[in-house]
Amino acid sequence: MTTVTFAGSGDAFGSGGRFQACIHVRPDADHAPVLLDCGATSLTALRQAGLDPGEIAAVFVSHLHGDHFGGLPFLILDGQFSRRAAPLLIAGPPGTQQRLTEAMECLFPGSTQVRRRFEVRVAELSPGRTQRVAGLTVHAFQASHPSGAPALILRLAVGGTVIAYTGDTAWTPIIAEASKDADLLIAEAYDWDKPVPYHLRHADLTEHEHQITARRVVLTHMSADMLARHPPPGHEPAHDGMIITI
Repeated sequence: MTTVTFAGSGDAFGSGGRFQACIHVRPDADHAPVLLDCGATSLTALRQAGLDPGEIAAVFVSHLHGDHFGGLPFLILDGQFSRRAAPLLIAGPPGTQQRLTEAMECLFPGSTQVRRRFEVRVAELSPGRTQRVAGLTVHAFQASHPSGAPALILRLAVGGTVIAYTGDTAWTPIIAEASKDADLLIAEAYDWDKPVPYHLRHADLTEHEHQITARRVVLTHMSADMLARHPPPGHEPAHDGMIITI
């Protein structure tokens, strides 16, 4: 049984008082949990949800915007000061290593040169490739969302469970491909129907609903406008602290 906890389900601007993207996935009791994205507020979000940051084995980053990867310097430094020993794997699009180094040096100068008791490894996920990462099978697809590096839509096989995650993206048929017959699709629904460049609207999901074959669709990364709406059955809005099992 896989447990998914939406420690952070919000947009970049804290709409509705929500934390930024931080989705905690625990495959089962015998495997360490991983994160889908790690926004700047993630350390607080994890602790608010009663989740131990030191247990996280890997972070899968959809793209290199601050509300999706900006929490990594804090996660790494927290591990340093809590005397973490287990390695931490960061898996993200090409350019992740350089951007992480730049972020750490910007926020905490000299932090990349500090010797730690644990190793931080970076694996780059190229669109169109399937890779084995942290015990999971991950396929990365190209999203439509400029971030200074390729943005990714992710499909993860966690044991016998498949989770698809759009990250941030405009509608693309790749969403249907990435989530084909998945147990769970975690989909951005930034706005109800207002066109926002490079972002997914609830109207897009409704229009293309016949193409989406995932067994369950949970909406995330919602703006204030979207939070004021009531999605129809089958489009389930996430909230901070929400836990689902698959």
